[in-house]
Amino acid sequence: MIRPLLLAATFPLMTAAFVPSSPDLGTVEARCRADEAGPAVIVDVIGLKDHEGKLKVEVYPGVEGDFLEDDNKLINAGKTFRRVEGPVPGEHEPHICVRLPGPGRYAVMVLHDRDSNHRFNWQHDGVGFSRNPHLGWSKPKADSVAITVGSGVTPLRVIMNYRIGLFSFGPIASNR
Repeated sequence: MIRPLLLAATFPLMTAAFVPSSPDLGTVEARCRADEAGPAVIVDVIGLKDHEGKLKVEVYPGVEGDFLEDDNKLINAGKTFRRVEGPVPGEHEPHICVRLPGPGRYAVMVLHDRDSNHRFNWQHDGVGFSRNPHLGWSKPKADSVAITVGSGVTPLRVIMNYRIGLFSFGPIASNR
């Protein structure tokens, strides 16, 4: 008799802690505001193939297991997740600001979602990471992309990678 009563009492608590999936997760926290002090990264996006679709910058904890983890899981666990997304700016090398909760070790991913479908398509879209690791056919390790962010603004250059030919993935020719 206690079990059904206990389940009925805890069910609302369990469901209240779950954050539903949304492309908006982490966007409010990531927004940079003029004259706002505190840690942030300014991402210079290098080597865009074109200015079609959307550009998305996501920031994860810079540790294996959390890097590229589902945004819902990170937020529900109280871990850092930030996202800035919008149409690809018309600038040759866009500058994207992402506000962070504090100094620390983070990993940054930039996605050029050329067809604006909110999914990475390796045949069509571009991707880049902090510290610009060589990309093969699997995601990079957190240690190869982790950066240290201090109490101010940290500049970051991310070189975009796209499919080249049948079996290659890397920067377009003019950015090598």
